[in-house]
Amino acid sequence: MRRTTLRQRHCPDLRIDWPDTLHPVLRRVYLARGVASAEQIDHALTALTPPQALGGLDAAVEVLAQAIAEGQRIVIAGDYDCDGATGMAVAVRGLRMLGATRVGFVVPNRFEHGYGLSPALVGSLGERPDVLVTVDNGIASVAGVAAARERGIRVVVTDHHLPGPQLPEADAIVNPNLPGDAFPSKALAGVGVMFYLLLALRARLEREGRFAAGVRPNLAMLLDLVALGTVADVVPLDRNNRVLVENGLRRIRAGRGCAGIQALVEASGRSIATLTASDMGFSVGPRLNAAGRLEDMTLGVECLLTDDAARARELAELLSSINAERRQLQAGMVAEAERMVERTDVPDATGVALYDEGWHPGVVGLVASRLKERLHRPVVAFAPSDVGSDTLRGSARSIPGFHVRDALAEVDARHPDLMGPFGGHAMAAGLSLAADRFDAFAQAFDDVVRDRMQAEWLESVLWTDGELGAGEMNLELARVLRLAGPWGQAFPEPLFENTFECLRRRPMGSTGTHARFHLRDPRDGSMIDAVMFNIDPELPDVPNLRAAYSLVVNDWQGRETPRLLLRHIEPA
Repeated sequence: MRRTTLRQRHCPDLRIDWPDTLHPVLRRVYLARGVASAEQIDHALTALTPPQALGGLDAAVEVLAQAIAEGQRIVIAGDYDCDGATGMAVAVRGLRMLGATRVGFVVPNRFEHGYGLSPALVGSLGERPDVLVTVDNGIASVAGVAAARERGIRVVVTDHHLPGPQLPEADAIVNPNLPGDAFPSKALAGVGVMFYLLLALRARLEREGRFAAGVRPNLAMLLDLVALGTVADVVPLDRNNRVLVENGLRRIRAGRGCAGIQALVEASGRSIATLTASDMGFSVGPRLNAAGRLEDMTLGVECLLTDDAARARELAELLSSINAERRQLQAGMVAEAERMVERTDVPDATGVALYDEGWHPGVVGLVASRLKERLHRPVVAFAPSDVGSDTLRGSARSIPGFHVRDALAEVDARHPDLMGPFGGHAMAAGLSLAADRFDAFAQAFDDVVRDRMQAEWLESVLWTDGELGAGEMNLELARVLRLAGPWGQAFPEPLFENTFECLRRRPMGSTGTHARFHLRDPRDGSMIDAVMFNIDPELPDVPNLRAAYSLVVNDWQGRETPRLLLRHIEPA
């Protein structure tokens, strides 16, 4: 459905005093990502941006310090995705470390309560807590916060989503993306915002002499959770987030991660000693997300909170089985969505909206993501919010350059009675909609996207770091790249391009959508193996090809070899 163009990232010619041990290829890669000094690849915790500039911290710390001093009951209300689950675990563990004795959590059920701190969730709390702290949600929960305060509950909102025109009347709001907030890193995930609140709270309690002389809680113990939530939420890995992620990864690799993360890594078949951000994003995070999509994210939070290794393994296996069910369900929904595209005029739309009454509301975001990749258009996928419901839940995914949450805001401005609540980011958003308004929304969304879209955004471009030289596709460089970074959103994993002779191509796996290649570098005749997932079945088997690829370490039965993970191929 789309044609991909390969383009090489610009690599400025800057004089930088790189460390002598830094591989020349890695120097080139860093330069192409805007790293202009050796200090920018220093990921020591001392490089973390101090919390003082983050707005709302003083008011939030005041509420929590009083709650701890008076032994009040604190309840953490999170989101039902990986960022929310890790954020809740960080909040519960961190507050307990800082002296809170009555801390619990509540997770909204996607199907019963809807998103965020809703009035329905507040009504389900039972015994009234003294303080309610949101994590990774709340900035759009105007009605939910009001319902909580009517019950006499103080509310602290911690969130990172973009605010709407009306803010909730909470006792405190901590969100780096509030207008005028001076915190320099706007890319914090929800779990990162919570971590920063704990840093500020610890500083306040330390000034008050709440800790024994010379002893204060080590909040760095929570960085494994912060790293997982940050990577899984696909927020930009600016330097501040890279510091958080790298230090979390170091804890996990050293065997000092919490029992739940260690169990999830093992259940995913990844190596704890060489775990990467990519492993967390593609193998560990989905196991937690699956619970929120199909079951109850309480399972995921319990896995992250337990210190019992056996219980953690039991929960990790359960989460893995739920994830397997999610993958099967997703495959069927994506196949139906692709058939829908083939038999309708959807490809003519610039902003695409899809709906099927048989789809699962917990998986529509994954369908939107897959169709967005195929069509290279903003996509919103809808499903009934519940069996027989006349309300739809939609999940939107966008392409680089196009701000989908702002597009939904414009749809709402043009058609005030069309949509229900909505919110999100530049690249992802969610909304609700009456089922009988789907056609009207599809037209309105396409109209807004057409008006706001720039032609160059519709071109699918794959940016590479140029060619690797003859002999550079080796195990040494593969190992260097694996543990560099951390790589992720806005700081992408190195991607190279070269021309190869294809000596052999054969199917891999039972689906026929993956393939193995045996390639030869025509410059020096060296051989290397490669794999490609989700290969286009219409791609011809050609003797010479141009490939964009990642150089990775293939660990098979304890033997490491270099391998190419092909991201794009075309006839040379």
